[in-house]
Amino acid sequence: MTEKKKNLSEFKPFEFSSAKNTRIGIVVSEWNDRITDSLLKGAEESLHEHGILAENILVKHVPGSFELPLGAKWMLEKSNVDAVICIGCIIQGETRHFDFIAQAVADGIMNVGLGFSKPVIFSVLTCNNMEQAEDRAGGKHGNKGVEGAVSALKMLDIGF
Repeated sequence: MTEKKKNLSEFKPFEFSSAKNTRIGIVVSEWNDRITDSLLKGAEESLHEHGILAENILVKHVPGSFELPLGAKWMLEKSNVDAVICIGCIIQGETRHFDFIAQAVADGIMNVGLGFSKPVIFSVLTCNNMEQAEDRAGGKHGNKGVEGAVSALKMLDIGF
């Protein structure tokens, strides 16, 4: 039986050969900004750890998670980035709004990546409550921003 990991952000840094020339875009939701700011910090720190220069990281904010796919699309169209990390936090409320937003954001981010044939990474928390979000934004379950940065770099490294 496999053991369930408690902290999914425990990655060993790997040699990313194209670090000096790689440009990474990060689109961040302003909604639940206490969480998304922490995710952004984790992503930026991880990118730096893997050799991405600060001047090659472009960060743009959008109002909410629903706007992440369009923000990623515009970033790819206008900013000459190699990959985009989409950072957001959607927390379950009392209505089905959560379900519609989460599905639309997931589908939208996937479609942007497929449309541009570039990595567009889903670093969007979909949690039942704020405690779960905090646990995944630097708490006991790691930082989903770190995971997003590592995923972007690994996808670029594959570079079919």
